Amino acid sequence: MDRGDSLLALADDGVLLFSRALAAGWERRALSRALGRAGWTRIRKGAWAEPGRDVDLRVCLRSVQLARPRLVVSHRSAASLWGIETLNPVSPQGPLEFIDPECVIRRQGEGILVHRMSLGAEDAVLRGGLRVTDVGRTLADLLRSGPRDEALVAVESALTWRRVGGVRRPPLTTRSAIALALEAPMRGAERGNRWFRLVDPNAGSPAETIARLRLHDAGLRPESQAELRTPDGRRRYLDFLFRAEGLAVEIEGYAYHGSRESHRRDIARFNQVLQCPEVRLLLRYTAVQVFHRPGEMVEEIRAALSKLREDNGSGSPGSRRPSAALP
Repeated sequence: MDRGDSLLALADDGVLLFSRALAAGWERRALSRALGRAGWTRIRKGAWAEPGRDVDLRVCLRSVQLARPRLVVSHRSAASLWGIETLNPVSPQGPLEFIDPECVIRRQGEGILVHRMSLGAEDAVLRGGLRVTDVGRTLADLLRSGPRDEALVAVESALTWRRVGGVRRPPLTTRSAIALALEAPMRGAERGNRWFRLVDPNAGSPAETIARLRLHDAGLRPESQAELRTPDGRRRYLDFLFRAEGLAVEIEGYAYHGSRESHRRDIARFNQVLQCPEVRLLLRYTAVQVFHRPGEMVEEIRAALSKLREDNGSGSPGSRRPSAALP
């Protein structure tokens, strides 16, 4: 076996620890030269990826866990491995999150966040060769640690069918399983349970979750995923409906109008919604508006509600005529 092959033999699923090669008899300078000549990629201090290996999140997490086997992938890093959406994609550059169940390690290096907290044997599972907190524990940890919006986006993603990374996946857990995980007497449990009561298991996207939270914070309480029947008997669901005023609100995802056919379907659907007697006005918002200009959305909805109430109270002609608006 030549020296290049011997390095590959020392690697674990494509990741080589510098310390392991030194322990196998390599001299430090010779090892550095051999890694460079063979095209190994430095992951972080003391860890390298084999030639041709994509240094993605999983490889970066493995490099840390190989060096410190007792660390368990957790929080947002675990959510990413499970295919759970978060507000901001988890980067291989970090922060990579782990739990140290022995509560010893405070810091494991740049771009790594170690949580010192207890972890039951049933809370950690193997996924893709990594020790990771299971779905229920992952979501409970996010609810306990916050921030609120990040945690609720993750919880609602895990409770519903979602398309993540181009793959449609089924729900990953249930509300009861998350509630059970939150029963553990841990720091942040009271706050986590309070936030958990805000969960809508029918939310269809992170944008819908954030829109609902912005409305909630503004004191607005629409029905979510409200079911309507069109005049021809078709069942339609609205993201939000202020039923008393007849105001419908729809949130468009980033993929909105991705093709002519999807555009056509959207137009047909909204036209059908506007034929429902419960709907007097339809407002539509993009994900960009929800995430970056939520104040404008809230104020426009407030103004629409006020106008609809005024029209309804005055009995003005045409007050029941439906209309649509796209900010």
